[in-house]
Amino acid sequence: MSFQNPVFIPGPTNIPENLRKACDMPTIDHRSPLFGHILHPAREGVRKVLQSDSAEVFIFPATGTGGWETALTNTLSPGDRVLVARNGMFSHRWIDMCQRHGLDVQVVEVAWGSGIPADRYEEILTADTGHRIKAVLATHNETATGVRSDIGAIRRAMDAAGHPALLFVDGVSSIGSMEFRFDDWGVDVAVTGSQKGFMLPAGLAITGFSTKAMAAIDTATLPRTFFDVRDMAKGYAGNAYPYTPAVGLMNGLNEACKMLLEEGLENVFARHHRIAEGVRAAVRAWGLELCANDPSVQSDTVSAIRTPEGFNATDIVTHAADRYGVAFGVGLGEVAGKVFRIGHLGSLTDVMALSGIATAEMCMADLGLDITLGSGVAAAQDYYRRHPAAGMKGPV
Repeated sequence: MSFQNPVFIPGPTNIPENLRKACDMPTIDHRSPLFGHILHPAREGVRKVLQSDSAEVFIFPATGTGGWETALTNTLSPGDRVLVARNGMFSHRWIDMCQRHGLDVQVVEVAWGSGIPADRYEEILTADTGHRIKAVLATHNETATGVRSDIGAIRRAMDAAGHPALLFVDGVSSIGSMEFRFDDWGVDVAVTGSQKGFMLPAGLAITGFSTKAMAAIDTATLPRTFFDVRDMAKGYAGNAYPYTPAVGLMNGLNEACKMLLEEGLENVFARHHRIAEGVRAAVRAWGLELCANDPSVQSDTVSAIRTPEGFNATDIVTHAADRYGVAFGVGLGEVAGKVFRIGHLGSLTDVMALSGIATAEMCMADLGLDITLGSGVAAAQDYYRRHPAAGMKGPV
């Protein structure tokens, strides 16, 4: 693998130079007032990226998985029922965590490649007249399949059913890259990590809690120590953590939020959509299909590309690394060996995306697939020329 080439995995993503420098800082006393000048702006920046006026932001030295556990253990009790759809590897892993914590998990099985069925959620919640379901879990962007689900529709389904359950959203591969509206969608706990849309190394679990979720903390009895937001809140009040924080990453997060907000969230979302559309144009030119079974659910941060029957898609990923020093993502779970993934999120431009598309073409041609070199690149070029980035001129 070459350090000079960008990565095209759906996380960790490429790290801009200014963020690398922000993380590379001298040691400071994390119990001094100086740390507060990093901590509080970072939390406020995350709140703005979530598009919330009131979310309580808690940041742990962990990854998105730690964020999942934070959501569950701070708001639920053993035996509580949760409703969740399994439509990919990461929703499957959240389900597994719920079961390990002794929760009563009601699983809606969904074909891998489809989004979460809000109408089915509404039926189940309407029938739950005793309100046994305490939380609804939703993976906003299923990274394994390149599928985005409509969180706003899930909130409308919950409201239509008149159900008081909490809404937990895994936004690990969407927040900071795709439209995410914590307040407007009535999200109660949002979960993400530092290594995706925030363009940082892995190491921070980032969560946002609504007022309703904060109230649930008082009655929740699942065990929690490291991920106890009550301890974290007490630490924040004194410009500190209940234990040692990842100071360099926190400083990087502060700068990452500034970058996103200076670009403008709508421009960030538009950039990701434009780059994704170029990748999708390339896939069509290759005569291949996405795992996402409908354009309405296609992710703007990762494309899972199906290869022909009988071809091992993992060979493309291995060949790209060995021959060209470029990283793509392998298929996971039910789609292992059936898809390869191009991550197109975080610090990425049209020009960088074209290099990834060109490399994927070379790999597929090398491995004997019926791919015309230049076909996908040309399709993406055509799209990017006709849809210039914000502030750039179109073709003359």
